[in-house]
Amino acid sequence: MEIKKLSDSRLGAECYKILHPTGLTIYVMELEGFNGTSAMFGTKYGSVNTVFKTRDDSDFVTVPEGIAHFLEHKLFENEDCQVYDLFAETGASANAYTSFDHTVYYFDCTENYIKNLEILLDFVQKPYFTAETVAKEQGIIGQEIKMCENNPYRRSYFNLMRALYKNHPVRIEIAGTVESIARIDEKLLYRCYRTFYNLRNMVLTVAGNCKLDEVIAAADRMLVPSEDRGLEMIVPEEPEGICEPKISEKMSVGIPMFAIGYKSAPVSGREALKKTYAASFLLSMMFGTTSAFYKENSESGLINSSFGTETNNGDGYFMCAITGESREPEKVREKINAEIARVKREGLSKEEFEELRRARYGETVRSFNNVSACASRMLGAYMNGIGVFESAEVLAEITFEEAMGYLNELLNPERSAISLIEPI
Repeated sequence: MEIKKLSDSRLGAECYKILHPTGLTIYVMELEGFNGTSAMFGTKYGSVNTVFKTRDDSDFVTVPEGIAHFLEHKLFENEDCQVYDLFAETGASANAYTSFDHTVYYFDCTENYIKNLEILLDFVQKPYFTAETVAKEQGIIGQEIKMCENNPYRRSYFNLMRALYKNHPVRIEIAGTVESIARIDEKLLYRCYRTFYNLRNMVLTVAGNCKLDEVIAAADRMLVPSEDRGLEMIVPEEPEGICEPKISEKMSVGIPMFAIGYKSAPVSGREALKKTYAASFLLSMMFGTTSAFYKENSESGLINSSFGTETNNGDGYFMCAITGESREPEKVREKINAEIARVKREGLSKEEFEELRRARYGETVRSFNNVSACASRMLGAYMNGIGVFESAEVLAEITFEEAMGYLNELLNPERSAISLIEPI
């Protein structure tokens, strides 16, 4: 077993990284003076991982869209009871989520953290699927998918991803479709479970009122060793350009909704951190609530308080989005692109950038006083292939000039698309 102590003197924070003999990577952050404990058990397996093979497979296999999310649901049901009931008995709050590229199971508690940790490690390692329980879950998730289809905000977002991306599975709803989940059976679930829920593809993070030796002892008791199965995954090659410039759909909304996206080159690791922070700062300075653009167009009534920006990136994709409501969404798009062109000519304020950078750094420092945030930060570090404290390092070091250097790549109108949800 290999144990490393990691620390950051600027943050005054430290944690332990353990490479457990079973193959699992474990992070533990002991936080003195806190009553609560948070733990997360995650796997690098999300909705985009539909094409894969192991050394036992003769060729790559393609599985139905939505199976990672389906598997997350099913793991909470074991042969004897619902796992939620076990956590309720200890007073813990537990849940799970599936994203584009990972699935995570977690709990928060104020006592009995070792008991809760044992429950977490136990049920995630004990899948139980039958034809009958799979059929039942297909009905439940099918209803969830239909609810998502009736959500204009979600429809707007995934229509935008379909407009921006031609091949990458990020364009597909995380839960899949009613048709795709109908092809899932217990054999496929077990195959995906054995492939991706391998401890060598997973991470456990524990933060708060916890002790390193107690966590390791629990891991020694509960973990079942995993062999390296030679997992390979394929993300379809994505062209540089967009798929289509516009997708419009009519739904029950009072005012047209828009989502304008800008597709840029995917990056990973530390470079992804830098590019994400650069995008966040640039979008805030150009279109945030304190910007001249926001003030002028909100006062004129062209946009309202729903106007906002975001970035999303992962394995094989990186995009920036500007969203909101407007009776003239195409006019909003014209004004946004005009503002991008102006900023490329005239630049932005270095002083404002420094204010934003310092504020974000302060938020990052404060997050290390939050138990759940610490567990999440350690998990994110593993999933993104970066150091636990690397985000703070990048925030401390990124310069105005570096951020501005990303502008042309991040906000290129020639690689943009618009998603519209219009009133019926």
